[in-house]
Amino acid sequence: MNQCFVAYYRVSTVKQGRSGLGLEAQRQAVERFVASKGEVLQSFTDIESGKKNERPELRAAIAYCKTQGATLLIAKLDRLTRNVAFVFTLRDSGVNFICCDMPEANTLTIGVMATMAQHERELISERTKRAMAQLKKRGATLGNPANLTEQARRKGTQASQINARADQNNRRAGAFARNLRNSGYSWAEIARQLNANGFTTRNGGNFQIVQVQRVVKLLDHL
Repeated sequence: MNQCFVAYYRVSTVKQGRSGLGLEAQRQAVERFVASKGEVLQSFTDIESGKKNERPELRAAIAYCKTQGATLLIAKLDRLTRNVAFVFTLRDSGVNFICCDMPEANTLTIGVMATMAQHERELISERTKRAMAQLKKRGATLGNPANLTEQARRKGTQASQINARADQNNRRAGAFARNLRNSGYSWAEIARQLNANGFTTRNGGNFQIVQVQRVVKLLDHL
């Protein structure tokens, strides 16, 4: 029996929505997934910044799924999981959902992602406040970027981006793993879930048990 789907897409700007940039790739992902599995009854597209909490088309898609008994099909979950409103709306929607890029995602993993997204925002905010307070206390004056050469500026930016991505990945992986551990998952199963949901180690490899334990330990010391 063919399955009925309702597709949900998101693009960042009106320009992207009109041109199809970004949207076309999401549509192709949905088409590949649906082929031989069923049909898409309707599609909904939110055109907005990922930082905004209002997602009227997502709510409309969820409502339509409920009336049709359809499954919500999300093209690119990895672009949306840092938005707290999105992950909580999806988790609490009560509808069945499938993510093209993370097909093993379920209500548990979505709940963990919601917790992680909220925790990360709070952590970044708190660290920023503490850092600024310390700088103010010491009377420190930050250097003037205009004094840097273009080459030095590029190197500094690249290094900061690499370190930030690695640290961010470790924090997310650690939070994900700790929540699964608290839910009774074994270390081996947590490693499998991390790898299945697109997480990588600091060096870009797959997680093994010892690396899972390491990122959880590092998270506890932040």
